[in-house]
Order: sequence, then structure tokens, then C-alpha cells
Amino acid sequence: MNLNYEELGLKVGLEIHQQLKTERKLFCHCKPELAEEEEDFDVIERRLRPVRSELGEVDVAALFEWKKGRTYVYRAPVGHSCLVEADEEPPHEADRDSIIIALAIAKAFNSKIIDEIHVMRKMVIDGSNTSGFQRTMLVALGGELNLGDKKIGIETICVEEDAARKVEEKEKVTVFNLDRLGIPLIEIATEPTITSPQEAKRVALRIGQMLRLTGRVKRGLGTIRQDLNVSIKGGTKTEIKGVQKLQIIDKVVEYEVIRQLRLLEIRDELKRRGVKEEEILSQPIKDVTEIFKDTESKLIKRSLSKGSRVYAIKLPKFKGLLGKEVQPNRRFGTELADYARFWAGVGGIIHSDELPGYGISEDEVEDLKEALGCGEEDAFVMVIAPPPDAKKALEAVKERAAYALKGVPEETRAANPDGTTRFLRPRPGSARMYPETDVPPIVVTEDMLTKAEKLKPKNPIELIQELITDYKLSKDMAEKVISSERFDLAYRLIKKYKNKLSANLVARTVVDTLRELEREGLETDKISDEAIEKVLDEVAEGKVAKEAIPEVLRKVAGGASVEEALKEFVTASQINVEEVVKKVIQQNIEEIKKRGVERSFGLVMGKAMAELRGKVDGKVVAETVKRLLKELGEEGG
Repeated sequence: MNLNYEELGLKVGLEIHQQLKTERKLFCHCKPELAEEEEDFDVIERRLRPVRSELGEVDVAALFEWKKGRTYVYRAPVGHSCLVEADEEPPHEADRDSIIIALAIAKAFNSKIIDEIHVMRKMVIDGSNTSGFQRTMLVALGGELNLGDKKIGIETICVEEDAARKVEEKEKVTVFNLDRLGIPLIEIATEPTITSPQEAKRVALRIGQMLRLTGRVKRGLGTIRQDLNVSIKGGTKTEIKGVQKLQIIDKVVEYEVIRQLRLLEIRDELKRRGVKEEEILSQPIKDVTEIFKDTESKLIKRSLSKGSRVYAIKLPKFKGLLGKEVQPNRRFGTELADYARFWAGVGGIIHSDELPGYGISEDEVEDLKEALGCGEEDAFVMVIAPPPDAKKALEAVKERAAYALKGVPEETRAANPDGTTRFLRPRPGSARMYPETDVPPIVVTEDMLTKAEKLKPKNPIELIQELITDYKLSKDMAEKVISSERFDLAYRLIKKYKNKLSANLVARTVVDTLRELEREGLETDKISDEAIEKVLDEVAEGKVAKEAIPEVLRKVAGGASVEEALKEFVTASQINVEEVVKKVIQQNIEEIKKRGVERSFGLVMGKAMAELRGKVDGKVVAETVKRLLKELGEEGG
């Protein structure tokens, strides 16, 4: 779909959350690491509820989570959590190291650093924090990110504690692991001045690069999360949480723009049809179980046998709109189903635009229409669940359907792996923040600022010229390195191997080789920075030929350890190259005589490399082939 984002008035703001590499958690002295599955843990069980803020208000998102009526079970791994995570002991003094890292980033963005840092409580009762709130500290305001052709404003830089790790969810119980709770995070929020999906991806990449250039942030899946705020003209600001992979940020933005456009089209069509809000909200919820007493639908029969019943409502003049696609493989009916699931905990809904289906016959559809009083333009939604849940689900469907007359609702949505999104909860209000009374304020000292200055990363734009001038990379390769997700690794290794390996070889390994393996369908996330460095160490020491790099990394991506992958590639000193080349010459002597020595280089080289590729540097093989062919020619002469 071709979209003109300027005409649509697209505005995107990013919030980057990155785990910091520190010796301790933010408010206690536990290890800031995830526990192994087999480690011992204690179990805590809690129910959480919202409270009024200092202004006497209750946050709508907190109220929403409480209404779901969930029980939360916490696993507290020994050594990775303590009484602070269990909310049985006051938090300790905030980790200064975490604040210094944030100050370094603030300096890199030319942000205004706060003189005295106060800890605030942000109400969160989705179970991800045992206390019902997250502790956060504002470190700096303002500043800008230089992309070269554009500057993106920075709104805030904060340090906060990471949430507990969700490990299981079933019925009304959610299980969390407390190992991640309290790991220090830096949060960087940009101004909503990003105007295209590609630019959003560039900004996230550049901020991630600058964070990694400090050398003080964690790497790997789950250590960085991107939240996006997306809006278009006529739509509304939608918060999208939990984008873990940088590669899909542009898709997330594009798909959200499409979703808002489709919802605005649905709004306009409903208005054209003359639908009124009261007409939707006044529709009665009817028990239509009797219609399905002799049904052939296995889905319905199975549910009825467990005590569920079938309830339905009419949606006046909604025919054809419930099946309208709002994102790839997601329809407006899916939006209604999200609300039904999260407000009532039901498995989903069935709507008239997808019937007959699910084993439901044409006759049953007609009987349903008659029971609900549906006309030609009307649609209906049905839910199969225990009566209280079914009724609650259909009330949520009615309210969401009625909001369709206004357009795009203000929501917090969760990112799916394919870039689409699903409803998570209503947008939080301003009543969720209040001061932390258990942790004293932190005065930013000159000593802290001096330490931060040493950690301050360069802007990647400045580094392009350095790569070209000092390390002799081509402009094209330097720009590819800068755009790589592993730019910080490439830059560090280029400096490390300056006198041992060419910068071009290092850059090609980190940028091109990984991209080629990804195109083959391999999971390059499994290739850690440490694995790449180990392989290049072996090459730098002459133990492995540079030609072996792609094959070694291919094996690592397939699940092998670096040590296992390297076993197949012995050192050049352990191989008698001359012996291999002599054998090839002997096996092909007749063909060589026929061609002539001068024209046989390609033949011998090709056959020798078939045996030696990845084990010996190609230059060594080529020199040996030339020398032995020359000797053969001289003997013949």
C-alpha cells in the first residue's frame, strides 16, 4: 500500500528501554542477571488493587488491570532476588553506576542534566511488579539526536527498574520470575517529530548504537525494548509496547497507520449509514443457546458440554464491516475480540461476517438473525462462555463497536512478532505518578559528571570519517558499518585488530557475512558478539583461515558452540599445503600436459581449494600452486 506520510500527518515518538550492565540491581545488591531454569526459588502469591493518587484520582489503566481479577504468583530465585523484590523490605540506595551511565548518554545528546534526582513511583498493577508500582528517576531533559540530515529532539532520559519476567499465564493466574525485577534500565524518550516508518527505524538504530558505544549496556533478546507513540491526522495517539526486534519497527509504524486509516473509514461508513451510538449501546444481550441444541458445530458442542452457553447481540448496520481488514490478517472483528478477551477472559468471539463457518450452518445463522431482529444491513456477534463471562464480553464488544463512531480509540497496544498489534489496555492517565518516600534524592556531583564524561559515546555520524580516514574503509562500507545493528561491535573490533586484520575483513564479517547467513534463513541472533570475536581472534593468530569465517558462524547459528565449530578448521601449520597441491598435480598430470603449465593454474587452484578452503589462506594456496607449476614447467623444459 502506497502511503504519503506527509499528507497523513504522521507523528511518531519513540521510547527506548535498554538494560544497563552494572554490578548490582537498581535498588538492592542482587545480581542483575536472569536465573537458570533449574535454580531454586521461593514462591509468593499476591492480588493487586489500584489506589487513589494524591489528587484523589484512580488511573484508568490500573483500574482496568484490577477488574481482570487475576492472581499473581512470583518465583523468587535464590541469589537473583531478595526481600526488596518481594516488597518485604524498603529499597536500598539507588545504584550510582546506573545513574552515571545515564548521565553519559545525556551528555552525548546535549541534554539538560537535573541537579538533584528524585525517585518517583509509577503505578503498574499488571502484576509485573510486586509492589504495584515501578520506581523511576528523571535524569535529564531535552537534547537532540543528530541523524546527519535531520535532528530529532529528546524529551526525557530516565533510569528505572525493569519489570518481573512473565513465564506462564493460565486462566486467572499469571506466573512471574523475580530475577529480572530491579535490573537497571535507561529510558530515552524522543519528541514526536519522526515522520516516516523508515525514520523511526533509523532513530531507534542510532540511539541503540550510542547506548552500546558506552560499553555499559546488555546485549541479547529481551535486553532492549522499544515503545512507539503513533498518530495521524484525524486519528489519535496510540502507544505500542514491547517491540523487541529493531527490524520490525518500520512495519509496526506502517501497520498502525493502516489500522487508523481503516478505522476512520469504518467511522465514516457508519455515519453514512446513519448509525447512532445509543442504538448500539441499547442492544440487549440474548441467550441463544436453544438455537444450537442440535448443532453439528464441534466447537459449540464441546463448549456446551462444559457448561458454557451461547449469547449474542445485534450490531445495527455493521454488515460487512466486521470482516474489514484493518491490518494484515487482522479484521475489525479481531479488534472487538481483543476487547472481549481482555475484559472478560473469553477465548474469542464469532461474528456474522465470517459465517457460515466453525461448523455453524446457514439455517442456524438465519435463526440467529431472526432471534436478534437483524435486518439486511445488520451484523451480530456471539460468544460461547459461562454466562457471566459471556455477558461481560458482549458488553465490551458493544462499547468498542459504539466507539467506532468516533474513530480511533486511545489505547495501549502490544506488538506482535509480525509487526501487527493487539489491544493491551486503555492508555494510562496522569494520575499514576507520585513521589517515592523510601529513597532519598541523589545530588549530581562533579565526580559523577567527570566519570560520565569518560563514558560519553561519540555520535556515529562522526565515526564514518574516522573509519574512512584512519582505517581505510570505503565510504560505502563505512556507511554500511554505521547502519549495522552491531555497529559498536564492528567499531571496537576494527580498532582491536588494527595491526593484525584488515578493517575490511572485520567489517565484512560483522555486516555482510551475518546478513548473508540471515538471508539463508539462519537465526543470527544466536551468534553472540563474543562468538564473532573468538572466531576473529583465531584468524588474527593464524590458527584459522579467514575463508573459514562464514562456515564457522554458520555452524554457530545452527546451535554449535564456537569451540565445536572451530574443530573442523585446523591451523595452516598442521596442514602440508605443498603435499595437497602436489597430489592434485599428480592426479591431473595428463590434463596439465595437454593444457600446458601456464594455463593450468585455475584447474589446480580450484581442486586444491576444494580440499583446503576454510583451512588455509587462499593466498598461501595460490603461491604454492604457482611455485609448483613453475617447477614442473622447468623440469619439463
